[in-house]
Amino acid sequence: MYFYDTCALINDQEVAFQEPFVIADVTLYELEDIKTSKTKDEEIKVKVRKLLHLLNTHWGEYEVLKHPVNDFFQSYYNTNDMKIIMTAIEFSKDNDIQFRTDDSACAFLARNAGLEVIMERPLQEEYLGYKILKFETEDDTAEFYNNMTDGENHYGMLTNQYLLIYVQDKLIDKQKWNGTCYEPVGFPCFESKALGKIKPKDEYQAIALDSLKHNQMTLLRGAAGTGKSYLAMGYLLDRLEKGAIDKIIIFCNTVATAGSAKLGYYPGSRDEKLLDSQIGNFLASKLGGMQAVENMIAAEQLVLLPMSDIRGYDTTGMNAGIYITEAQNMDIELMRLALQRIGEDSICILDGDDEAQVDMAMYAGARNGMKRMSKVFRGQDFYGEVSLQTIRRSKIAAIAQEM
Repeated sequence: MYFYDTCALINDQEVAFQEPFVIADVTLYELEDIKTSKTKDEEIKVKVRKLLHLLNTHWGEYEVLKHPVNDFFQSYYNTNDMKIIMTAIEFSKDNDIQFRTDDSACAFLARNAGLEVIMERPLQEEYLGYKILKFETEDDTAEFYNNMTDGENHYGMLTNQYLLIYVQDKLIDKQKWNGTCYEPVGFPCFESKALGKIKPKDEYQAIALDSLKHNQMTLLRGAAGTGKSYLAMGYLLDRLEKGAIDKIIIFCNTVATAGSAKLGYYPGSRDEKLLDSQIGNFLASKLGGMQAVENMIAAEQLVLLPMSDIRGYDTTGMNAGIYITEAQNMDIELMRLALQRIGEDSICILDGDDEAQVDMAMYAGARNGMKRMSKVFRGQDFYGEVSLQTIRRSKIAAIAQEM
């Protein structure tokens, strides 16, 4: 069993809750101090707030131990690191533990005290928005279904994370952990005049549509041709035509495709310039032509808002569907600014491919806003995320992905 110090728990939080662990009560005090600190970096404070949410959500799945107190301890070892180490030593008398720390000095002290210390980062499972559970026979599923009703989070699921259940290679069920229990996922369909009936073509699209239906905010990941924008626009058009939202607002960051030649200045109004860029091509292909796009803009059912004009914008009171397409082409600051525009009465859909379609070096790696947003929001009760796996556009598009 892992015994985490504070720093290691902050850094390992995305994998720590996959199995039971132990912490000292001192860690909770340190987390509270960091959360309210006026001098700590904002990024670490975001991590701590996320961790505190997880600790609350997973209460009972880990153990918090009070640190031992005696005169010798108080006189010579009255630091938080030593309080945590002494707590671990006390617990290790009756339990096999591995002490997890990211601090070299703390590791030295813990080893000197006789603890087994682990400093390597545990393998982090890629977050797809779902987990896959496979059984050999249908009889093997009995234990799973018996356990489903006990309210226990047996598979270390985050809130609104999906579970795809197979017998060998055959999908038999789709379940979602809602934060309290598992609930079955149906077969959601949507419809719009432009795109017709939107039906899921595989299990990944099915859970994506379920997330769109039930969550205020959804991120759709996937390679080109997996259906990200098709599902997003289909759902938004369905909501617009049924009166559930009053308009669709698209936040646009019109970045030229990596490796392509830039065409230079486009004349015209703001909307005309945007429609001459890739966002115009995208909308025309989805809505049946540029005239249909222009008609929606004229009717104030569609608003195109470039990121350059987004500061100060507030969607509160608009009852809007916010769509951030090509979300991989944003850094953390730009993504934060965009999400801060979204009012309580709006829904938000983001799509992107942060693996293969980042078009500027400034948006790559640890600076990528879509990656960061996923880490911060996953597990929130209003947020869902699905990585689409199958390219549906054409055989050519599917084979081209291998280039």
